[in-house]
Amino acid sequence: MTGAADGDSGGGAVRIRPFDIADTEQVVALWRSAGLVVPWNDPYRDIERKLAVQPELFLVGESDGVVVATAMVGFDGHRGWVNYLAVDTDRRGERLGSLLMAEAERLLTERGCPKLNLQVRSTNAGVIAFYRSLGYQVDDVTSLGKRLIPDAAAG
Repeated sequence: MTGAADGDSGGGAVRIRPFDIADTEQVVALWRSAGLVVPWNDPYRDIERKLAVQPELFLVGESDGVVVATAMVGFDGHRGWVNYLAVDTDRRGERLGSLLMAEAERLLTERGCPKLNLQVRSTNAGVIAFYRSLGYQVDDVTSLGKRLIPDAAAG
């Protein structure tokens, strides 16, 4: 999606585009302010890893040269995933998260992806409500994980 995003209510128009390496510091700062950076995931390593696999699916929302939203999208041939969906706190309520999710869904559908999965912390009621408003449902599954390569906490 290029051009102005719908729902702009106060800030500048938003253009959704692929991540550029020059966006790194703004993206990490946005993730930190949104509470997405946790000690066991180094955001810089996560960016490096994404740039090695489907970098065109790493999306940013940009307004007047400032990154105001992100979504890290992936497709493994079976399921699609979205990680690091974040919107600047000053821009929330402008539908930027919805616009990024719509673009993620479009890109995944274009690639033949039959289903999009999300992982949300069970205590994050606001985010769960957001995804429900977009038509997502809670799947009756248990998410399991195992760290294969440990990340050191970013400074």
